This record gives sequence, C-alpha cells and structure tokens, in this order.
Amino acid sequence: MAYNMSIGYLPSGPAVPDWLNKGDNAWQMISATLVGMQSVPGLVILYGSIVKKKWAVNSAFMALYAFAAVWLCWVTWAYNMSFGHKLLPFWGKARPALGQSFLIAQAVLPQTTQYLKDGLTVETGWINPAYPMASMVYFQCVFAAITLILLAGSLLGRMNIRAWMIFVPLWLSFSYTVGAFSLWGGGFLFHWGVMDYSGGYVIHLSSGIAGFTAASGRGPPRTGRGSHPITLLVWTCLDVIFFKKPSVIGAVQGVITGLVCITPGAGMVQGWAAIVMGILSGSIPWFTMMVVHKRSKILQHVDDTLGVFHTHAVAGFLGGVTTGLFAGPVLCSLFVPVTNSRGAFYGGSGGMQFLKQVVGALFIISWNVVATSLICIVVGLIVPLRMPEEELAIGDDAVHGEEAYALWGDGEKYDSSKHGWYSDNEGTHHNTAPSGVTQNV
Repeated sequence: MAYNMSIGYLPSGPAVPDWLNKGDNAWQMISATLVGMQSVPGLVILYGSIVKKKWAVNSAFMALYAFAAVWLCWVTWAYNMSFGHKLLPFWGKARPALGQSFLIAQAVLPQTTQYLKDGLTVETGWINPAYPMASMVYFQCVFAAITLILLAGSLLGRMNIRAWMIFVPLWLSFSYTVGAFSLWGGGFLFHWGVMDYSGGYVIHLSSGIAGFTAASGRGPPRTGRGSHPITLLVWTCLDVIFFKKPSVIGAVQGVITGLVCITPGAGMVQGWAAIVMGILSGSIPWFTMMVVHKRSKILQHVDDTLGVFHTHAVAGFLGGVTTGLFAGPVLCSLFVPVTNSRGAFYGGSGGMQFLKQVVGALFIISWNVVATSLICIVVGLIVPLRMPEEELAIGDDAVHGEEAYALWGDGEKYDSSKHGWYSDNEGTHHNTAPSGVTQNV
C-alpha cells in the first residue's frame, strides 16, 4: 500500500535516522518545555506577585528579559562554550549552534569520553543520546535561562534595568558556561567524578553565590529583613514553633528549595536518603536565614531581595555534599563516568567522593565570586548598578512608566513615598511601612 504523505512522515527514510529514538526525543523536548515553563510564566508570575506592588512590573520584566536574552546568546556562542570542544579544562570553545547540519545530527558531548589513568583505555564512552543536537541545545538552554532568572531574585527592585541588560549576557558567557562545562560538558570536574545530576551546583549554587555577590555591591537594605521560609513542612513547623505564624510565601518557597537540595543527587540517591536531605534542607537553611543572618553584620549589609543566598546557595551546597554521603553505587554506575563511584555512607571510595563534592562546590563558589565581581565592575563603568533613589522611592512608574495591578484609583498615580500607605479597609493613610514577609522588597 502506497503512503500518501510527504517524505518527512514516512516510517523510515532520510528524515528518520536509525539512531533516533522518537520516545527519547519527545520526552527530552517535553522536559525542556516544563523547565522553560518554570521560568516563563512560572518565575515571572512569582516575582511579579511576591514583591511590593510598586515593583511588580520591574520584577516580572527582569525575569522575562533574562529568558529572552539567554536564548539569543545561547545559540550564538554560549552552548558550545558549555558543551562543545575543549578550550580549557573548565571552558569550551565558543561557536554558533545554528547550522542545519549541526542541529539535525545526533546529539553528542564531544569531551565526555572517560579514560583510565593510562590515558589510553576507555573507562566510559562519550555521551551520545538517541535524539538530535537541536533537542540538546533546547534542553540545556532552558537550564541556562532559569539560572539567570534565579539570580535576578537577589536584585529585584534594586538593580538598574540597563545594568541588568548588560549583566545577563556577560554573566552567562563568563560564569555560567564555566560551571556547565566543568561539571556537565566534559570539564575537569566531570572527569574527576564530581556529581551534579541536574544543577545543584551549576544552577542553584552558582545563582545564589552570584546573586549574593552582585547584591553586596549595591549598599545596605532599604528596610528590615523579612522571613522567607524554605522547606515546606520542616520550615513551616519551625516558623509556627518559634514565630507562632505559618507563612504562605514561605511554604511556596519551601517547595522550590526542597527541589534545590535534591537536584545534585536526584538520579543517584534512594528514597530514604531524599527524605533525610529534605529534613536537612528545611532546618539548616532555616537556621542560616533566621538566626545567622540576623546576627551577621555582613549578611545584613547585603541587599539580597528575596534571600536567594539562603534558598539556593545554602540549599544547593547542602544538596551537593549530602549527595557525596548518600549516592548509591548502583545508581552512580548509570550516570557517573568514573566507575565504582559511591557516597561515603556506602564505604569504599565514598569518603573520597564526599571530598570531591566539597572541592567542586568550592570551585563554583570561588569562580562565581570572582567572575561576578569583575562583571559588576565592568558594568558599573558603563551604567550605575543601583537605581537612583528617586526610582527606588517610586518604583515601576519611574523605571518603566507603567504600573501593575491598577487597584488604587482609576489611572491615577499613587506615590506611597509622598502620600503614605493607604488602607482600603480603614480608608486611612499611614506613614509607616507595612510589616510582613516581603516588607524588604
């Protein structure tokens, strides 16, 4: 029976190469789309709703701009800096990922062949998935984009939007690509056997440290620090015990930060270990935010808008080192290029694995502190990093010429810095700022 269809839809032929697994390809693209939706509309909506009304437009736009800018930079040069041929032990060679011959070929990470100590015997072959390079580029792009958007959480309502527009491509090129290549693309940490299954170090630790570093150069906070709880159950219980009030915003962020802790070991730890990691990620970051932060003059001086340092840097580091404790040998054999890898809990070489995880984290921390600091210096030479005081006082209307949630009046401009705080329930004005978990944003 003859097929009445174009050649692209035939069950076999040049459009369906032998190496292509349609199920793998479909799931890879679905997974990428789901991660992309975490950013747009996910974090765009979260940022626009978690901050004060006067920063809703600015916060949502910072996230949306980062998502769009990363896409352009990624396919133009950054993908191959992260997953291409080696330039340095921690960096790939920059080149476009746009040509048809490149995108429809079978996906491959060229630097991932693992050799034994003799340098000749292959220990683990290179990564060569059963889907096209276009799917790989797409999949890794959304991870790069969400990293910049998470970083923006430290800078919402503070950084000059023009500075942010310059900062995004620079940080992607000189910071994110280094971590991605080192741990995922075949760099020195990959071949040493440092584990980061889905971005605890590459995404969360780097965004938390970079956000903290960038925020540290923008002066002290404008108002007091609020509470941003992390792990849904543990942190909410601690809030109720010590502060008598559960936070809805904290519960939402707790779900997110539970994800942060498990990302390094998601494919390499068993269920019981994941529960232990969840308990730890609810208590330790709670302690750093609610106790250490309030007692540390250094932390209080840093204007980290949404507390990204605690929710991503602390939880990401914790996830990485606990993966070094609980990674199972059987699961490691499926994903780690170094054979016989395992967590310290399983004995053998596990103690060395814990050390590797700590060293890998220290490299990501050090690189992000230095690279982000230099990028901020360069950006600061072009435009001011921090918004002018007038814009900080007024908000979106001064920065973008528009406001979100036009609930006060009908098209009227309401300047809280001049008129005080208005209460619809009481019909009165107040000159003091409201209290609550987001009072500092």
